[in-house]
Amino acid sequence: MDKKRRALKILEILKKEYPTATTELRYKNPLQLLIATILSSQCTDERVNAVTKDLFKKYRTAEDFANSDIEELEEMIRSTGFYRNKARNIKSCCRMLVEEFNSEVPRTMDELTRLPGVARKTANIVLYHAYGINEGIAVDTHVRRLSIRLKLSKEKNPEKIERDLMKLIPRREWGIFSDILILHGRYVCRAKKPDCENCKINHLCPSAFNT
Repeated sequence: MDKKRRALKILEILKKEYPTATTELRYKNPLQLLIATILSSQCTDERVNAVTKDLFKKYRTAEDFANSDIEELEEMIRSTGFYRNKARNIKSCCRMLVEEFNSEVPRTMDELTRLPGVARKTANIVLYHAYGINEGIAVDTHVRRLSIRLKLSKEKNPEKIERDLMKLIPRREWGIFSDILILHGRYVCRAKKPDCENCKINHLCPSAFNT
């Protein structure tokens, strides 16, 4: 079976395995999703959700974040790690939203990736989950690991992995493919101890039982 057929079969099986797959970040609007995704860098979604529960009560608009006291913001997000850098990016990002985008989260990759703290992964997540736009495939640590284990890409750079995956998966499926790989990587194909025995796609995985 060639790589493309294998990738499509993996997609078919995992869509049935995770029929309600979506991001596990909690948000009510595009701005909250953007902030939560920035905070999720090198942090679990569970921790981010615990932090944003109070964060989104205190800061409700882009203006609120843009005008926030940086030390207060840092303290509220401290437990997500790299909090000084994240706070600086969030404040600068929201200032740009206010000054250049009428306080609205933009709907294009070019505009989103101009925002401080926003690279392609974050932009892809926001575009798909906030606006239903399949611009690319979000490659986080789980998608990166599974893409290599499944031999769908030989690359290590997320943007190069994304390009490889985009050649294999139909555009309409890009967003859901990222979601199901993230869930499969989180709960089955874990980094330290993948559960190959109970994996529904082990027969399609060249690395099964050898990781």
